[in-house]
Amino acid sequence: MPSPTALRRLAPATVVRGYLDHLAVERGVAANTLASYRRDLNRYAGYLEHRGVASIDAVAAPMVSGFLAYLREGDTEHVPLSATSAARAVVAVRGLHRFALRDGLVHVDVAREVRPPTPPRRLPKAISLDDIERLLEAAGYEQTALALRDRALLEVLYGTGARISEAVGLAVDDIDLPDRTVLLSGKGGKQRRIPLGSCAAAALEAYLLQARPGLAAAGRGTPVVFLNSRGGPLSRQSAWTVLRTAAERAGLAAGISPHTLRHSFATHLMEGGADVRVVQELLGHSSVTTTQIYTMVTVDTLREVYATAHPRARG
Repeated sequence: MPSPTALRRLAPATVVRGYLDHLAVERGVAANTLASYRRDLNRYAGYLEHRGVASIDAVAAPMVSGFLAYLREGDTEHVPLSATSAARAVVAVRGLHRFALRDGLVHVDVAREVRPPTPPRRLPKAISLDDIERLLEAAGYEQTALALRDRALLEVLYGTGARISEAVGLAVDDIDLPDRTVLLSGKGGKQRRIPLGSCAAAALEAYLLQARPGLAAAGRGTPVVFLNSRGGPLSRQSAWTVLRTAAERAGLAAGISPHTLRHSFATHLMEGGADVRVVQELLGHSSVTTTQIYTMVTVDTLREVYATAHPRARG
């Protein structure tokens, strides 16, 4: 640890410039990340200067905490930052103070104990059952081989809650139509067998019997269920395009992703009264904590039921 006389008393703004140079030259930080750090740290340096801090070694821990509060409150020139944006700024400030300690500019890392704010848990995006129906109809309305494939793919995504990687990775042998089940291979190689609803099973059967043989003839005999026009495995990017095209054709809002269908699958199950542990198994979550966020989605439904059923809820 350097002695007090060894400190080079540099202004916060000077240290910020040195740290940004370090990130750019020695760490090779991406240009967009570097721009975010520069914006956040220049604001931090201005905050310290406004409080009369002339040297980086004069910064105390309460000042770092105060900067976080300042970001969350905003001022006449800056809107209040969200927890996510404020957390990014705090990460930059913590990096700056670690850099200052390493370079012998301070004796103590005063930002070490200042924790970034925890972003609020965002409710998963789900679309209504009516929108699901419109989406699925839009995907298969042409009744061509590719349209049958597209309808089957989206039926599987919504009907099983599969991740996009699980759906495009399906092999023909993973599907048991007589038993109406499908074997999904999830994260970490974990497999789970999921029941197929009648609609998903019918769409898969139509695709496998009427469309896939013709598509497979152009390829090299891959066992993958969903094929592109050349007979090769359908890529994740192409699956995204399938969904985006169907959503546009159905007139649905932008921003619908394969994960939207997974969220909708879970949300509709919870709204229908499914136990959270069952939904956990269907989604392939290792912890029920991950699944419990879907219980938040059903609050409005619960409130509606409560309001109509409880004798003292109305008044």
